[in-house]
Amino acid sequence: MKRYMLKNDFKGLEKATQFYLIAESEFIGVKEYVLRTRDLKVRISINEKELRGNFILLN
Repeated sequence: MKRYMLKNDFKGLEKATQFYLIAESEFIGVKEYVLRTRDLKVRISINEKELRGNFILLN
């Protein structure tokens, strides 16, 4: 399972918060990702631009 970490504050979440990539989908060229925090309490759905600009892959 891929793990990501926030590079900067984003949508009310603090920098360095770690996430698991739960799902990724693509519809007509638009990729969407679903991430959950390590404690599984917070779920966010973001697009590819937001993922690339605000998250770092940890694996």
